[in-house]
This record gives sequence, C-alpha cells and structure tokens, in this order.
Amino acid sequence: MDTVVLRSSEVRLDGEARLGWWLVSEDGFGPGRLVDGPFPDRAGAAWAAAGHAADEGSSLRPVYGLRRPDGGLHRRPSPQEMAWLAHLGDQLDRLPEDWDAGLGEEDPLATLVVEVAAALTEAGLPLWDATGAGAALGGACVGAEPGLDGVVVGWRQHDRMSVEQVHGLVADISIQAVMNRALADVLWLRGLEVTPLGEDGGGHVVRYAAAE
Repeated sequence: MDTVVLRSSEVRLDGEARLGWWLVSEDGFGPGRLVDGPFPDRAGAAWAAAGHAADEGSSLRPVYGLRRPDGGLHRRPSPQEMAWLAHLGDQLDRLPEDWDAGLGEEDPLATLVVEVAAALTEAGLPLWDATGAGAALGGACVGAEPGLDGVVVGWRQHDRMSVEQVHGLVADISIQAVMNRALADVLWLRGLEVTPLGEDGGGHVVRYAAAE
C-alpha cells in the first residue's frame, strides 16, 4: 500500500481528516494517488512537489479536498477558488444588464464573454462599471457582437483622461492605444484570436482561435 505523509497539525478533527491541499500523482489513468498532505495552502503543496519529483514518474499537482477512508480524495472547491469565483461574479455584474440579449442559452459568445472577463480579471484589469458608482474610474469594456461573431474589447480610461483630458488630447489618444494593445496582448497570450477593430483607439475583436 502506498504511504501518504499526514501532517499531525492538520490531520484530524473529530476523527475525520481535515480539508486541505494534497499533493496528487496523476499518470492519466484513474483519479490519481495521494502522495503528501494535507497542506494549509496551495503554495505549501506546490513546494513539497519539488521534494517528490525525483521519485515520481508521473505528474504531481496540488488538489484541494478531503481524504477518504479508502485513501482517495473527495475533491472540493478551495477557499481561494470560491473567493475567485465571487470576485469574477462581481466583475461580470459590471456588464450592462442586457449584455446577453439576443444570445441563446448555449451561444458560444456568452461563454467567450465570461472567458474574456476572467482572463482580464486574472491579469488584474477591472471591467468598466459603466452604470455603477465607479463609472468614472474606467476599465475594460467587454461586449458580445454577434454581427462580428466575436467579443469586442476596449479600454476606457478614467474620466480625468477621457472626458476632462487634464493631460491633453495627445496623451489621451496615446494612452488609449497603449491600453488597447495591452488588452489584446493579454488575450492573445491566453490563446484567443485577436483582431484590431479600426484604429488603435478602437479596440479589438476577440474570437476563439481556429483549430489547426
């Protein structure tokens, strides 16, 4: 039987193994084998992977869950994942109420909007809250465009730049172009197809990359 290292400070609560991060060995066959854990955070499990890598022929990765009596793992959403989903939900709430009007329940454009929003949010770029209290703060504008078969993405600067132009028109135009290119680069690096929409200040159309 394979041995799993259990850490006494994290192991049991009322006779049951605690939730935590576990190091799991996966070879592509079956649900994976527990190697070490539990750890209080993902970083601890990832760090421990370096110590086991030489002894494991398969892939090691941190997984959050509860160890079963049979040695398997009940996988659970981690606190970090739940916090992330809540944050992403807050960002999606910034989209106009009718952002998905005209889109079917399974329309891939609706899914693409969420994926684009997630990619930008993970990069630390907020969505523009056009009708909320933070409308003046700016952010990324994301909208499904069925006519273009894609999602239009552009940057909206703070009112100081875009409306009041406290630094002048040239700065406004130049920074707008820089930020639109930055959005495009982030989404391209995430594997999406990105096409300019008009001039540099006009944003980009984002689509799923064509299968090769």
